[in-house]
Amino acid sequence: MTEFFNVLPPDEARALLLRHVRSLADPEVIATESALGRVTATALLAPQSLPTFRRSTMDGYAVRAADTHGAGESLPAFLQVVGEVGMGRAAGMALRPGEAALVHTGGMIPDTADAVVQVEHTQRVGGPAGGFPHEIEVLRAVAVGQNVIQVGEDVAPGAIILPAGHVLRPQDLGGLLALGLTEAPVARRPRVAILATGDEVVPPSAAPGPGQIRDINSYTVAGQVIQAGGIPQVRGIVPDDFAALRAAAVAALAESDMLVMSAGSSVSVRDMTVRVIGELGAPGVLLHGVATRPGKPTIVGAVDGRPVLGLPGNPVSAMIQFDMFGVPAIYHLQGAAAMPRHGRVWARLTQNVPSESGREDYVPARLEETDAGLLAVPVFGKSNLIYTLVQADGLIKVPLNRGGLLAGDLVEVRLF
Repeated sequence: MTEFFNVLPPDEARALLLRHVRSLADPEVIATESALGRVTATALLAPQSLPTFRRSTMDGYAVRAADTHGAGESLPAFLQVVGEVGMGRAAGMALRPGEAALVHTGGMIPDTADAVVQVEHTQRVGGPAGGFPHEIEVLRAVAVGQNVIQVGEDVAPGAIILPAGHVLRPQDLGGLLALGLTEAPVARRPRVAILATGDEVVPPSAAPGPGQIRDINSYTVAGQVIQAGGIPQVRGIVPDDFAALRAAAVAALAESDMLVMSAGSSVSVRDMTVRVIGELGAPGVLLHGVATRPGKPTIVGAVDGRPVLGLPGNPVSAMIQFDMFGVPAIYHLQGAAAMPRHGRVWARLTQNVPSESGREDYVPARLEETDAGLLAVPVFGKSNLIYTLVQADGLIKVPLNRGGLLAGDLVEVRLF
């Protein structure tokens, strides 16, 4: 079998994979407070207005705006303060012309008030110490609605507050709980089976013998699965034997929504993985090879709507390629309308980065704060050296048709 066939640029390869992935059809309802990072299964509607009462945006005095028209420091408006609206209490008073009520940030304002004068723009001029009534000078006029949040100004009843396919953030949880929505319908977390392959691979707890290495890909990928909202199922190490790998893959896929295999470093082992994926079901292998470095030998496939990936054995390649294909597939399985954006910063490149036109390169980089601004320092290393990534803060992307980057270029660094 040829080493590579149907090599595609990363964006086209990812689109090809996602066209063959079906979203999970069995959502669940969970406590809103535990729903961070989960994906909404349906659109969520507001059961009521928010806020449910008119409230002040600052400490001051609820007034009738007309009573302050023309007020200024040289000619203040005089108002009589007839009471105070306590926090957490109804404003059980009606203001007559020329009257005001002391209010606090977030507190209710009386029905007959239509604005709030900031306390800093007033001055007390008389009345019993600490008591009511007393007078204030209003040193600045206010307009109707000024410093007041109206009923339903944040959310109107029946409005769509979150669409289906939305990845829930901390502020989203707060918004749901503010409306009393203590439960949320979310997509089930995809189960991702992870198989390591190779006669040379041993568990991390074992002492490697001559020519052996510890399995780290299973655990770095498992961490990426968790970050994307999936449930990793680390299923151990399979020897370089076709029958054993096929049996392990069939069993793993039967109990999961996605299968990931570290495909090994040699051409023969990668070809074995291609054969296994091809026999798991339709459509099978979608492509073998992506126009990127590191990770060109990546195998992308799908079986009955479930993604199947054969990752390179080198840990840097495996992590970058899983981020490129596995993470989007997990969000797609959850029905996410879009993936959360990666953090990105712009930094000045400290040295040349070579590349070849026609492929995307991803170069680990360390960020340094200097008086001259943020610097991106490339961390060069072979793709089988995990500490190349440990020492980095993110990845510099060299675009598909660039023959490299030059020292001094302003580059975008995709943060881990």
